[in-house]
Amino acid sequence: MLTPLFLVPLVLPFLLGLVTHRVLGWVRPTAALWTLTVSAAILAAACVVSLGALVLTGLYLVPSFAHLNHFVRHLCTPSAHLMAGMAVLAAGSLALGGLRFGYSAVRHSRTLRATQRKVARLPMVGDLCVIDSPRPDAYALPGRTDRIVVTAGMLRSLRAAEREALFAHERAHNSGRHHHFLAIAEISAHCHPALRSVRAGIRLAAELAADEAAARAVGDRKLVAVAVARAALASHDAGPTTRPHLALGGATGPVSHRVARLLTPAAPPSTGAFRGLAAVMALVVLLSVGATVVGVLHLRHEVGEAQGVVPR
Repeated sequence: MLTPLFLVPLVLPFLLGLVTHRVLGWVRPTAALWTLTVSAAILAAACVVSLGALVLTGLYLVPSFAHLNHFVRHLCTPSAHLMAGMAVLAAGSLALGGLRFGYSAVRHSRTLRATQRKVARLPMVGDLCVIDSPRPDAYALPGRTDRIVVTAGMLRSLRAAEREALFAHERAHNSGRHHHFLAIAEISAHCHPALRSVRAGIRLAAELAADEAAARAVGDRKLVAVAVARAALASHDAGPTTRPHLALGGATGPVSHRVARLLTPAAPPSTGAFRGLAAVMALVVLLSVGATVVGVLHLRHEVGEAQGVVPR
C-alpha cells in the first residue's frame, strides 16, 4: 500500500515540534542550533517529496495521464476516490506552501538588499556602522562584508562595557553564519506547519549561542545578561524595527529566558535523559527518510508493473 508510507513524513514533523523545547533546554546552544536545523531540513524535504509522490499517484489514476505513460494495467492503489482526494489536498498544500515561500523570499530579500545598500553608503569603524537614529536598535547584517549595525539611540542607552558585550553578541551571529540557519528554518517552515515552532526554536538557539559566545569574549556572563536586558528595554517601546528578517539582533527573542540562562546556566541533563532525547530525534528523522525512500521505490515498482515492464 502506497498511501500509509507517504503519510508518515507528514505526521512526524509534529513530534519534532514537541521535543524542540527539550532540545533547547538539554543541549548546548550551538549543538541545538545544528540539530534542530538539520532535522527540520530533512523532515521538510521528506514532506515535500511525499506530497509530490501523492500528487503523482493521483495523476497516474487519470486515464489520459496513464495512457501518456504507456500504462497497460491500472495502478495498484487504495480507493481511487480516496487517492484522488489526497492528491488534490497534496497539490493544494504544495501550491500554498510554494506561494507563501515565494512571497516571503521576495519580501525578505528586498528588505535585506535595501538595508545593505543603505549601510554601504555610511562610514564604517572596523565592522561597525552607526546609524543616526533615535530608535534604539542593533543587529548583525550579513553580506559580502559582514557588518554590525547600531543606532545612535542604542549607543546612548548602554554603558561602554555593555556596548562591547552587545557588539560581541552581534559578531558571534556573523562569525557563526547564523543567517544561514535562519534561512533554512524559514524554508522548512513553509514546507510543513508543524515546523513553524521549530523555526522559532532555531531562532532562539541562535540567540543563545551568540549569548554564550559573547560571554566567553568579554569574560562576564552577568555583563552580557545586563546588556541584553537593557537593550531590550530600550527598544521595547520604540515601535517596530526595520531590520531585515535574517538580521539577528541582541534584543530579540524571549529576553527573560536568555537572561535567566546567562545568570543561571542550566545544569546538564542526566545521561539517560540525553540519550533518550537523541534516540527520539534520530528515530523521527530516520523514520521520515525511510518511509519516503521506501514509498518512492514502491511507487516506482508499481508504475513498472502498470506499464508491464515489471512482472506482477
